Amino acid sequence: MHQFEKLNIWQKAMDLVAEIYKATEQFPNEEKYGLTSQMRRSAVSIPSNIAEGSGRNSNQQFNYFLGIASGSTSELITQTFLSERLKLIDKEISEKIVDQCVEISKMNISLQKSLSKNTNY
Repeated sequence: MHQFEKLNIWQKAMDLVAEIYKATEQFPNEEKYGLTSQMRRSAVSIPSNIAEGSGRNSNQQFNYFLGIASGSTSELITQTFLSERLKLIDKEISEKIVDQCVEISKMNISLQKSLSKNTNY
């Protein structure tokens, strides 16, 4: 079992969740159950799946949950681009969020490779 709270990827993902909550605060009320909810759920899914996977009994299971986190990261990038296109967030905020997502994606790929190579991790 890994100590997920010490993983840099988990810490960065938690920072991203806070950024998403902040960015979606000003979305219109009609988006409360639409894009606001979807972006927040996608963002929360990233560190949640990292944490869940780290608590599993094998690197294979951890890799599986990292894969889910990766999918949620891609979802969030798409939702961020859509939010910008709909003029719900400005380009600067969108770029910041996407940059954070890309960084997390790269970290995720590296962690997955490490887990695949190191069966004792």
